[in-house]
Amino acid sequence: MIFFTGDTHFGDSRVLRIDRRPFPDMVSHDVALIRNWNLIVGIDDEVWHLGDFMSSRAGDCDTLLDSLHGRKHLIVGNNDSESTTDASGWSSVQHYKELTLDGYHLVLCHYAFRTWNKMGKGSINLHGHSHGRLKPVPRQFDVGVDARELQPVRLDSLLCSRRQKADARRAKVNATQGSVVKEGRR
Repeated sequence: MIFFTGDTHFGDSRVLRIDRRPFPDMVSHDVALIRNWNLIVGIDDEVWHLGDFMSSRAGDCDTLLDSLHGRKHLIVGNNDSESTTDASGWSSVQHYKELTLDGYHLVLCHYAFRTWNKMGKGSINLHGHSHGRLKPVPRQFDVGVDARELQPVRLDSLLCSRRQKADARRAKVNATQGSVVKEGRR
């Protein structure tokens, strides 16, 4: 299995205040995010972390990485220090990555793009950084924990959630149009 996540900000107390994460302190926050991660990610799974992994106040990066299941790849974020990017627990570290998964061309970066490679051919942009605050655009997904119930997510779940929202919007429009037609007949 391959999972995506970002913006965990382990040890960074700013997320409690700025992002209003529902924890009384960073210890509770970090324990919950580790638990959420390990509940769904298996030892042999792969996780692409799209930046802002931890604050230096969280301790040693390799110790934290050892507590998390899976083979971990880092897409560097604006808050990732050298102690994070140089940790030996990462399978790879880069600022940008393109890969193919389940027939989809994925463009991974910490930052959301307005346009991205092969956009016109159906490619998908996965990003973090915005903490769930950007208006969604087609084929672009914020995989940061604030947008994904504080846990990593699989591509099929992202695609399914977008389809469900689109179906709900269509049903609402159809229901509204149906009531307009009914009212016009009276």
